[in-house]
Amino acid sequence: MKNEKYKLLRQGIIYDVLGMATMAIPVVGPFLDILWAPFAAKKMNDMYTGTEGKIASVFVFLEEILPFTDIIPTFTLMWLYTFVWKKQPIPRTIKIRVNE
Repeated sequence: MKNEKYKLLRQGIIYDVLGMATMAIPVVGPFLDILWAPFAAKKMNDMYTGTEGKIASVFVFLEEILPFTDIIPTFTLMWLYTFVWKKQPIPRTIKIRVNE
């Protein structure tokens, strides 16, 4: 589980860097965002399943398609939300032995 968690972080950082790299290309960059936005949304939905993944994929699509928002590291923020900020309680099971 721990390796899978950090694998998602590595993938997210790579996708964030690729999304930001289009800003470095002066004329072609905005047009590359048109191609990158649906791909990034699909990857976000694949990486994070459920309702939260779908919401995050909409956010990453909008972030990539809108001008001057490429600087936002959406994949990394989703990883932080999932594994740091959204503290889910750890289920604890208690075994009780009954002597009969």
